[in-house]
Amino acid sequence: MAAALNSCGYNAGLEDSLPLRQAVRLEVQQAIQKSTEATKAQRVLCQFQVEHQTADAARDVPQYISLALDLGPPPGFTPSLPEADLPPDAAHVLGAASLLQKFYLAAGLHQIWQKHQAEYEGLVSRFHDFVANAITGTDLYLKLPFSSNPGKRFVIYVEPLLAPGQVNSRNYGDDYFLVVSPSEEGLQLQEVRHTYLHYVTDSLAQTHSRSLKRLEPLAELIKNAPLDDSYRYDFALLVNESLIRAIEARTLPGGKSNEEARSQYVQHSMQEGFILTHYFYGVLEHFEKDPVGLKDAYGDFLHDISLETESKRARDVVFSDQAATEVVVHGQKGHREERSLDTAEERLASGDPDGAQKLAMQVLNNPKTTEDQGRALFILARAATLSGDMRSARAYFERSVESAHDPRILAWSHIYLGRILDLQENREEAITHYRAALAAGDPTPDTRTAAEKGLAAPYQPGGKVPR
Repeated sequence: MAAALNSCGYNAGLEDSLPLRQAVRLEVQQAIQKSTEATKAQRVLCQFQVEHQTADAARDVPQYISLALDLGPPPGFTPSLPEADLPPDAAHVLGAASLLQKFYLAAGLHQIWQKHQAEYEGLVSRFHDFVANAITGTDLYLKLPFSSNPGKRFVIYVEPLLAPGQVNSRNYGDDYFLVVSPSEEGLQLQEVRHTYLHYVTDSLAQTHSRSLKRLEPLAELIKNAPLDDSYRYDFALLVNESLIRAIEARTLPGGKSNEEARSQYVQHSMQEGFILTHYFYGVLEHFEKDPVGLKDAYGDFLHDISLETESKRARDVVFSDQAATEVVVHGQKGHREERSLDTAEERLASGDPDGAQKLAMQVLNNPKTTEDQGRALFILARAATLSGDMRSARAYFERSVESAHDPRILAWSHIYLGRILDLQENREEAITHYRAALAAGDPTPDTRTAAEKGLAAPYQPGGKVPR
């Protein structure tokens, strides 16, 4: 994907890149010039990129990185997740996968890769110990073994064809991926470590939803902070970012002799809107002297937060005009209601229907929303289903059918309605919805299979359906 982006005119950071990037670019271009088929494949792929440019130019390349992380190996490049489960930015450019397949074969990228494979492996070897030491040092501070998240992965890809210094981080289910590009000076180890801290703390937050919910009133105090809206709609993100900032402050080089720099880092984080950084910074001083690791201490950290004390502290903060760009991407950086629905999907997947319902309802009640109302209604319907409120679920699915623009949401709203009606022994009306699902225009195999199965026999509970 990075080779394709470069071929289509991606030049960001070229002057600071390793010589390897220029060498690969040249060889790819030479291969294209020798082949009519490769020239055509490149032209089609580049036209696709032009047609899928975003309003925010900074998101153009990350959306393709997001997609590439989900694709299987060449030459198939088969997506590993269903389209409905892809991050919104990756779903936006999903059509590039088949075009990349043709470009890969026509331009002979496999042969070019083989020629430079040893250089890539050399980069991995060159930076491996630096990264490993940074992670090991973090584990030691947090008193956690690296394997403290069984079943989860933290994977770092070194890709010299991207702009040096830029870090693309994605969280797919239980897996965290980090794509970094080195310069002659090395890697951005601070950003690698920052992402690893998210890998650790995000998983802890999933098991303390009640404690985090108690803290949500503090969200009212960051209205004037220069934060990304994702922090306003998912307060767990702000809590964990505050904790991470505190950890980074306490582990700045120089130790206690660098207390002034530590204090400035905490103050700057508070001014950006991470209003619990000061609290966590103080708590970590006691944590450092205690044998208990972060996994066991995290719950106590949250429990001991005084809403009154932290509210007063936050009101005394003079917020900055702008905040630094966050390393880890939490959903699509588009309209705030789109990020809110992304977070609602995550809440739903983690078994928090109440949280999902709250976020979806905020979108539904926003008169200025530009988001697909059908998606918000679809989330509300599924949240009601998980909560056992089938009457509300049916009502929301019916409203989703009337409002949805996305063929997949429309099809699955009909399928869910068919299943509810089957359970209510209203077979005739259920069949009508299964037929409507087939006619909704969603081409994915799982949709057709579910609809056809519904037509063949009444729904029986226990089947697993995708989001």
